[in-house]
Amino acid sequence: ISLAFGVVLAIAAANKLWFEFLQFTNSTDFNLLDPIFNKDVSFYILKLDFIKGLNEMFIGALIGFAIVIFVYYMLLLSLRRPQIFEEVPHYDENENNLHFINGAGGGNPFGDFAKVFGQGGRPKKTKKQLDKGNMSELLSLTSGHIKVLGVLFFLSMGLAFYLKQFDLLSTNSVGVVYGPGFTEINITLWVYRILMALSVAAAGGFVWGLQQRSIKKILIIPALMLAVSLLGALGATLVQSLVVSPDELNKEAQYLDNNINFTRNAYNLQDITVQSFAAKNILKKEDILNNTETISNIRINDYEPAEKFYNQTQSIRLYYKFFDVDVDRYMVNNEYTQTFLSAREIDESKTTEQWLTQHLKYTHGYGITLSRVDKVTESGQPDMLIDSIPPVSEVEEIQITRPEIYFGEATNSYIVVNTDEKEFDYPSGDNNVYTIYDGTAGIKLNFINRLLFAIREQSLKLLVSTNINKDSKIVINRKINERVEKIAPFLEYEQDPYIVTVDGKLYWFIDAYTTSNNYPYSEPYAEQTSINYVRNSIKVVIDAYNGDVSYYIVDDKDPIAQTLANIYPDLFKSYEEMPESLRAHIRYPDTLLAIQSQVYAKYHMTDVNVFYQNEDGWSIATEIYGTEEALMTPKYYIMKLPGEEKAEFISSVPYTPSGKYNMTALFVARSDAPNYGDLILYQLPKDRIIYGPRQIEAQINQHTEIAQDFTLWSSAGSIYSRGNMFIIPIEDSIMYVEPIYLESANSSLPEVKRVIVYYNERIAYAATLAAALDQMFGSGTGDFLQGGPPSDTSVPITDSENSVLDFNTIILKANEAYNNAIKAQQNGNWASYGEYLNELGKYLKLLEQ
Repeated sequence: ISLAFGVVLAIAAANKLWFEFLQFTNSTDFNLLDPIFNKDVSFYILKLDFIKGLNEMFIGALIGFAIVIFVYYMLLLSLRRPQIFEEVPHYDENENNLHFINGAGGGNPFGDFAKVFGQGGRPKKTKKQLDKGNMSELLSLTSGHIKVLGVLFFLSMGLAFYLKQFDLLSTNSVGVVYGPGFTEINITLWVYRILMALSVAAAGGFVWGLQQRSIKKILIIPALMLAVSLLGALGATLVQSLVVSPDELNKEAQYLDNNINFTRNAYNLQDITVQSFAAKNILKKEDILNNTETISNIRINDYEPAEKFYNQTQSIRLYYKFFDVDVDRYMVNNEYTQTFLSAREIDESKTTEQWLTQHLKYTHGYGITLSRVDKVTESGQPDMLIDSIPPVSEVEEIQITRPEIYFGEATNSYIVVNTDEKEFDYPSGDNNVYTIYDGTAGIKLNFINRLLFAIREQSLKLLVSTNINKDSKIVINRKINERVEKIAPFLEYEQDPYIVTVDGKLYWFIDAYTTSNNYPYSEPYAEQTSINYVRNSIKVVIDAYNGDVSYYIVDDKDPIAQTLANIYPDLFKSYEEMPESLRAHIRYPDTLLAIQSQVYAKYHMTDVNVFYQNEDGWSIATEIYGTEEALMTPKYYIMKLPGEEKAEFISSVPYTPSGKYNMTALFVARSDAPNYGDLILYQLPKDRIIYGPRQIEAQINQHTEIAQDFTLWSSAGSIYSRGNMFIIPIEDSIMYVEPIYLESANSSLPEVKRVIVYYNERIAYAATLAAALDQMFGSGTGDFLQGGPPSDTSVPITDSENSVLDFNTIILKANEAYNNAIKAQQNGNWASYGEYLNELGKYLKLLEQ
């Protein structure tokens, strides 16, 4: 029994606490003390879970010991049966026949018979009652065990209450503070301390009560502990209602300050660079031409339309599919260029279900597509830089020599390579090209392995297939997200990996996060999670051909990452060990920026009074995406930030004041070395209104020509949608750009049909970004984009709506006014006829200009 119990306990401890133990013994200090208990933050994040788990397991072990001891004594009793009960005579004088036996008429006719069965005339009975002597001896044998178990149990409960006080630092309080506030520090904490003392007293009381053979004495202190808990809860409620709430700011001020500072530290928001941005609206043509790197990388394509286009034009065969679109940057013809990439993978649902086809034949995807985000073809489709099978590249700097994708986002099943059956490589006209895997991935399939994997995969074919030979290997865990989670399950992973091409090969990048829910005084970033500490300290790189996985620590200031490196020194590599060609493609993850921007919307306020009143609360801006209002998400740009010398890869999120639509700030994360990870807040003037995205969307809706086009397209059976709005800071001004997509009823390919540029309360609306810039800033402004013919006007002309009008637009409006005048004349509406003639005259004068 002891052996079985020991095995069960050891397995439970190893399964539950192995990683917590490693963190405990390899922990790295945060060099930051909490303000209540003055312990380093590492105690809460890297040590506390192990101590709590150990105590919980010890309590469970005590219960297990009690069960084992009970079983032991039951076995003992079955082997040696002590006389626990004794029998004593018992006379039942209430039976109905008693009167008959005693003799109804006086005298006893039964004589000696009655004596034999006892006085009263009924046979004598016996009843069992506790043999106190034997029972006392049995209790004396077990009392030692019971005392030890009872004392250890109550001491463990005392330790549990001691540890429970630390939980106050990372749980929501009853007041405005996240973490312990006035009530928790002055009431709840002292309740825990009293319960600690009572637990120790209960251990002594248990021994005393056991010696006295008194259940009441044993239960006195536990009952007192229950009463203290109930009174503590009631007292906390009363103090919060009667003492704290009437004077909440004064009572909670110091705790709010703790909450603010520690939350900012937990999300790495303490070192944000705050810069004022004038938003003067003094842009000229020369300013645009001085920022060509920024303008030429404005994204007028969108992820969803690009994905549809790739799948319809580049999938080549039914069994290929592009599952998503990634954004990155490359040197394209010596220009720093933002691009879309997408991996061409095998869609396993589209291949035949034969075992040989799925596991030996169609083993890998093939190649990628790559297109610029800022250019489209004449029909409004992405301008491809890499397409076709095998990949054809129009970019000298990017050539792909190893296009096979054996490890990807959709590679769900195992494959067997180096078999007698050649693998399908790629289609070539009416024929197919075949290949043999030349990589390092896979497990050799000797007989034992074949047998084991046949059982594992529940496939007899793995065991009997004649195509498998002595050189064959089975490749498993090919889905990259599952692959990294099996290797390092203690990390959180980005669910959307992105593919890059470097030195002719393909690699996957996955952002890995270190997280915790035990950071003192830090508020979780969302209601549906308990995580209150996040760092993107680790970048994971997976070779798409060999499946090799490398973990690089890019933030050596993260104590959790350093602890992991101490635990697994051979798994984690330093940032300097990452090849320079790969370093050029790390990016600040939009998931992390979304979390940080959500937290910073509240915790940019560092003054306790302002924070308490929420006087300067912010919200993430909204936009019209498609045809519905949506929260704006982080977007990647290549742009020259204000005050910088060259363009760089960044992502940004706009803020508006809570409950309003005007823009108040722009939150920016930098991705390029040596500034990777730097956060900048561009704060806009508060003394005047700076229109936010939603307000500009409203002005776009009211623009006559745009509204007419939307109505016309809808009535013609086409589907129009609005792309993301891009906020572009240039010099000291802000420009907004939004593409418009059109999807005809008989085609599922969205096309970029119009580009809207908004600046300084004016709207330019044209077929290309170049033409829109010409409208806004004068002829020739957009020539460097090579996106369309320049406008014939050298000075922007605006109508009564303050919308920019180019030469062609004026002609269209003049023609429209003339047609309206003719209709009014035919209807005899001479007042309208005169108005339309005046409008026609106005446009003719504009044409003269």
